[in-house]
Amino acid sequence: MTPFGQALRELRRRRGITQRMLAEAIGVTPAYLSALEHGRRGKPTFELLQRIVGYFNIIWDEAEELFGLAEDSHPRVVLDTSGMPARYTAFANHLAQRIRTLAPDVIEEMDMLLKKNPPQD
Repeated sequence: MTPFGQALRELRRRRGITQRMLAEAIGVTPAYLSALEHGRRGKPTFELLQRIVGYFNIIWDEAEELFGLAEDSHPRVVLDTSGMPARYTAFANHLAQRIRTLAPDVIEEMDMLLKKNPPQD
């Protein structure tokens, strides 16, 4: 499941909306919506996000949060370490091999470290 898929499912459930109802309203199939919620589909398009926000009549702050979750919701991430030091490539490979076995608290700690050290552009 992706962060966006989880948020969408929770939003739908809080509002008492079925997948079929939402799918019809925003112009997608129930199968696509199910795949999106379960993380078998990548990041939704901006247009689809707008339709979802409009359907639920979400205020700007909540919509911004939903858009942010969508940005972090591509289930197949590719890391390009070409041109980087060897230890970066090794780290990326170790993470890829072990990510499914990491405890939630380890993921949280790593995420906090990354947020404390934003990219240097």
